[in-house]
Amino acid sequence: MDAATQPQSTTLTRALHDQFVALLGPDQVRPTTPSDAVSAVQPQLVLEPVNEQQLADALRIANEGGLAVILRGGGTKLGWGNPTARADLILSTSRLNRVLEHAWADLTVTVEAGCTVQALQQTLAQHGQRLAIDPLWPEKATVGGILSTNDSGALRLRFGALRDLIIGVTIALPDGTLASSGGKVVKNVAGYDLPKLVTGALGTLGVITRAVFRLHPLPRKTCSFSIAVSNPDEAQKSVLAIQDSKLAHVALQSHFSVESTPTVDILFEGTEAGLDAQAAHLRSLCQSAKISDAPMSVWSARQYFWSFSDSAETVIAKISILPADLARTIELIRRSADSSHLHWQSLMYATGLGWLLLEGSADNFHGALTSLRSELEKMGGSLAVLYRPSNMPEFDAWGSPGNSLLLMKAVKSRLDPSHTLNPGRFLGGL
Repeated sequence: MDAATQPQSTTLTRALHDQFVALLGPDQVRPTTPSDAVSAVQPQLVLEPVNEQQLADALRIANEGGLAVILRGGGTKLGWGNPTARADLILSTSRLNRVLEHAWADLTVTVEAGCTVQALQQTLAQHGQRLAIDPLWPEKATVGGILSTNDSGALRLRFGALRDLIIGVTIALPDGTLASSGGKVVKNVAGYDLPKLVTGALGTLGVITRAVFRLHPLPRKTCSFSIAVSNPDEAQKSVLAIQDSKLAHVALQSHFSVESTPTVDILFEGTEAGLDAQAAHLRSLCQSAKISDAPMSVWSARQYFWSFSDSAETVIAKISILPADLARTIELIRRSADSSHLHWQSLMYATGLGWLLLEGSADNFHGALTSLRSELEKMGGSLAVLYRPSNMPEFDAWGSPGNSLLLMKAVKSRLDPSHTLNPGRFLGGL
């Protein structure tokens, strides 16, 4: 990005700075450092409120001052989406990090947005419970961050997506309103299902300050198996056969790459006797396949996609397809990558969501991604680019928004009419 196209920021006046200090205190307002840069744009201040009201009031001041606000929890996914159009302030939820109420008898928890997933799970485990999700980097990722990015993994097959697990939310709107919806309600906002609306909105509608989730018991025991198959067609047949069977699996995923034959992983949870019965049923169902025990680390496979140096020429994309199109999708990936001389590997969940890693020359990514996205969208799927090298030609992260863009713009205009929050990162430049 050259100087002429660099996103522009609003000058932060001394009066605005002093308002933030008066509201939050000098220890909660600091100048940014180079490590705070977002999409090569340098914000001017980092604000760290300690409660919801402080956060809402700080957001109102920023909104009235015409400042662009970047939301940050653990900072693990700030690069997801398109580069931000402007960045004046970073509004951090790091100090809103408490588990407010664990109603273990009701299988619910109320937690602040800045609490890490790992810290939340450790608290819930004291009563033998969990939030049944498997996001990236749980030791750093925050509740607000995983909700904003809708980050879930293979457990989604059994327990549902975050939209299915969240039952209440409180958000701060740019005008300073604290609005709640769903369980544990203080103030309702009629007409909006806020928990589902803000999940996956990339922080462009409001700042999540707390959330209420339904919980599940911790499993007594777990076991995983890997099924070796010879090609993507066999992988798809195995996945569909398992899905159509009476197996009580909680996760199912397939690995593909240019250099190895595919494998299918399956995860079971339950009692020892139950797991033995599931294993026997699996072997009966897949008699002709080679089945082996798999380490639990296979369920962190997508995290390995991000194990590269900052200088690596790598693209990571999230794919959505119909499960019945698995083999066809892998063939499309292979053709697109081969034609652009790119190394590739993919991890696909039985839900139809998956991950794609491309490695090679940055000059070749654009053509491969354009071709693959076009074919996937024709099939009713999608491709979102979550990481790309800085020297890659400009490429929209999201692809076609379909016929929902007008509605999304209307909601954005209602909740954030000045485009204060994370401007430009979401679909259609929202």
